[in-house]
Amino acid sequence: MNSAAGLDVEVADGVGTITIDRPAKRNAMSADMWRALPGILDALAKDPAVRVAVLTGAGGDFCAGADIGELNDIHRDDDSHLSTVAERALAAFPKPSIAAIEGYCVGGGCQLAAACDLRFAAADARFGITPAKLGIVYPAAATARLVRLVGPSAAKYLLFSADLVGAEHALRIGLLDEVVPPGGVRDRVAAFTGTLASRSLLTQRATKEIVDAVAAGEPVGESTARWAAEVAASGEAEEGIAAFLERRAPAFTWTSPAR
Repeated sequence: MNSAAGLDVEVADGVGTITIDRPAKRNAMSADMWRALPGILDALAKDPAVRVAVLTGAGGDFCAGADIGELNDIHRDDDSHLSTVAERALAAFPKPSIAAIEGYCVGGGCQLAAACDLRFAAADARFGITPAKLGIVYPAAATARLVRLVGPSAAKYLLFSADLVGAEHALRIGLLDEVVPPGGVRDRVAAFTGTLASRSLLTQRATKEIVDAVAAGEPVGESTARWAAEVAASGEAEEGIAAFLERRAPAFTWTSPAR
């Protein structure tokens, strides 16, 4: 798969890995990188070889946020805000997504991490959301996502102070799902994505759609009925039950809705 400048893409063993690769700037996202990310995600979503996506950073950092030198291009006051467009594309990615975090995860980096389904981080990683240091306002969509993730009080703490917090603090408030020893993030994420790739993608996609709808306060009846019909047509349940009875690993082959 083609990579974009500053964004490297690799597909192997059912995992599509996007690496933010601008280590000289602690992987700060340029305007072109924000623009390129939705297209990369769309290609991974359509690739039947990809069952889970990982977003990570090169050189020991996840992402230091938006490139301040290009902020006038990136930061807009409407839905064309480049980081918002990229964040929404990441959140809408239909398969499981994981942020593998080392070093700094700041500003737009936190925005990207929060848009993933799960976040794994090294114990020495640092997190912060810093618009209050710049006199700008964090995008509304990103603020809403942060509030859903950590709650209003913790969101205000991060946004009011712009302070950096450690991984244990981030775990305590719900910004992270798992903290691992320094140097162990990639191995832990590789093991976890291996597990996810062996499970039913149909189950995962249905679960993601329904959980996200519940979190947003949206009705789920139509989605539940649609996915029940997909289960009936897919053969996934038959394979899962047969594998259980035969005491073998299931071979799930479903990759996308039949419609």
